[in-house]
Amino acid sequence: MKKLRRQGIQSYEATNAYLEAEYLPAHNQRFAREAARAENYHVKTPSPAKLREVFRLETERWISNDWVVQYRGHFLQLKPQNKRYGPTQAKALVCEWEDGAVEVHYRGGRMDYEDLVVRPQAAQAAPREPRGEPAKQVGSKPAQGHPWRQGYEQRMKLQRLNRSQESALLGVSACATP
Repeated sequence: MKKLRRQGIQSYEATNAYLEAEYLPAHNQRFAREAARAENYHVKTPSPAKLREVFRLETERWISNDWVVQYRGHFLQLKPQNKRYGPTQAKALVCEWEDGAVEVHYRGGRMDYEDLVVRPQAAQAAPREPRGEPAKQVGSKPAQGHPWRQGYEQRMKLQRLNRSQESALLGVSACATP
């Protein structure tokens, strides 16, 4: 950049002409070397399909419970591949190319989708009647004769008394011995 500024070059055409005519020959003369071995290690040019796969923008997105992936303001409704299969609460890979084409990949496979402009609203439940006042707690304290208010010994006396009264009515002795 500094050399271009010093030469007063401000356009792309002038830059390309300067690089071809002056800069590259000087650069090559200074840094060029002979190869250590004569073998050619260059690989074959990849196919257009492989290049398309490499030059894409990949973004990971969560799949919601209703199989929707949000991407750049769009709602991509995934179509199920079989009836029992639901990729909810998982991550999907959204791929976008320079030409604007978008694909959704899940577990290495491409998934079909429908681009929804607006996300469908959830069905609203029928409006409820407003709730009344909360119920008042009546009688939250146990009554005076409640077992909680009696001591252990008093309860045992009362139980023994009740058993003896029941056995007297039935004609059975309250004791286990005859």
